[in-house]
Amino acid sequence: MGGQRGLVFCLVSSLESQPSPVSSSKQALLRHETPTRSASQRHTALARANAIRVKRAGLKRDLKGGEKLLADVLLRPTEWVLTAKVHDLMLCVPGVGGVKAAKMLQQCRVSGSKTVGGLSDRQRTELVALLRR
Repeated sequence: MGGQRGLVFCLVSSLESQPSPVSSSKQALLRHETPTRSASQRHTALARANAIRVKRAGLKRDLKGGEKLLADVLLRPTEWVLTAKVHDLMLCVPGVGGVKAAKMLQQCRVSGSKTVGGLSDRQRTELVALLRR
């Protein structure tokens, strides 16, 4: 039995000593290195993210106040709504809390972490029908 372990060790050692067939760019991806960005790129991305947060906060306020209907938002989502979590938007609807939102999502076979843009046509229509009841 000890001889087999030695053989495995020798094979692993010899593999580690050989040069990797993976290119250096692929090795960087495997190490999960983040790409370097310039200060202006970071600033632009931050400004865009902040603008999206402000728009979503306004949408949530409108949903809570009854000025907008979630069903309409789901049917015609704007670009900045596509990455919002459906569950988070449902919690802004008056009369819908965490339990009711979870039940509605489960009934439509939608994951609690699903984004508006990630909804299939079937999920979207079922959810809209439930919200309009």
